[in-house]
Amino acid sequence: MLSVQQAELLILEQKKDFGTQKISLSLSAGRILAEPIFADRDIPPFNRATMDGIAIKFSDFEKGQRTFFIKTIQAAGQEPKGIPSQECIEIMTGASLSTSVDTVIRYEDLILKDDFASVLFDGIKLGQNIQHRANEKSKGDLLIAVNTKIGAAEIATLASVGKTEVLVKTLPSAVILSTGDEVVPATAEPLPYQVRASNSIAIKTLLAQQGLEPQMLHVPDDLETIKNILSNCLEQYDVILLTGGVSAGKFDLLPQAFKELEIQEIFYKIAQRPGKPLWFGKSKNDKSVFGFPGNPVSCFLCTLRYFIPWLQQSLGIEKENAYAILSEDVSFAPSLHYFLPVYCSVNKKGEWIAKPVKGSGSGDYLQLLEATAFMELPPDEAFFKKGTCYPIWPYRSLL
Repeated sequence: MLSVQQAELLILEQKKDFGTQKISLSLSAGRILAEPIFADRDIPPFNRATMDGIAIKFSDFEKGQRTFFIKTIQAAGQEPKGIPSQECIEIMTGASLSTSVDTVIRYEDLILKDDFASVLFDGIKLGQNIQHRANEKSKGDLLIAVNTKIGAAEIATLASVGKTEVLVKTLPSAVILSTGDEVVPATAEPLPYQVRASNSIAIKTLLAQQGLEPQMLHVPDDLETIKNILSNCLEQYDVILLTGGVSAGKFDLLPQAFKELEIQEIFYKIAQRPGKPLWFGKSKNDKSVFGFPGNPVSCFLCTLRYFIPWLQQSLGIEKENAYAILSEDVSFAPSLHYFLPVYCSVNKKGEWIAKPVKGSGSGDYLQLLEATAFMELPPDEAFFKKGTCYPIWPYRSLL
């Protein structure tokens, strides 16, 4: 069996470039930027007041003047107004400043009466309360790099440089195939020996967090039906994700279907728990195929640990490692990678602390409700000591 690292390497070797597309800025949240974004003008584009108050020529103050005639008032968005020496402009935050003034004094340091402003504070400094032109970026400077995930801050920046359309990485088309005669739709009333479909909807939800909108189909335990549906999916979709049917049981028909459809097996089984019977391969037309175990926790973990990193690297997103400190001692005897469900929280030192969540095996999907991540424990140890730091794979927000 492959190690976790070997399996990960083989999967990531099959990452793909699905191209780019232009979409409306309003639809770009969560997508991956495929073009560099540059400043189309200086930022800020003018000297701007950062406080409400008055704008003066500092040399007048330096010469001892403390009371200024208010020549005019200027709001943000108005054309800058010039004034003669020894006078001032009443200025609002964000307003553009003319070259006739170079210092802003806030209202809190003034008395305004009868069109005059008297300065109460002697510690006035040249250029105070002004953000100067190009203080942040100059025209042509890089603002957002390629492969950045677009969020609220990126959308605000894109809008500020006039990008109403943006070039993003194209997402792969995906389909999720659930298998097994024991699986019925969530809307059905299951017989005592049946279960409602949950794996496929869990996978779909994890993929939706990455921006994917996969289709969902179900195939019965019939080889010819499986082959027909799978063959059609290989023509229509970039990636096929299957749940169940990949183990060694007599009704686990996917390996035979893969063989007859000439889908190449890259590997089968990983030395880990849960999620050992993971199948990965590619078709003749270079479509990626993930065969996840049928047990809910195994399926969930393998999607999180293997498919999502493949997807992110295909889209140019570099892997970001997360770590947490084990809150209590844990023992695990088998020489396997162990993915321990944990609940993560932050202590007063700002450290992530992972508390193990008890469950009854890979069929116990309810433990996923209490956990927020899986902690990856190495196979060369049997005892994991409280206070030790290990990698985690979060599947929900930790804050």
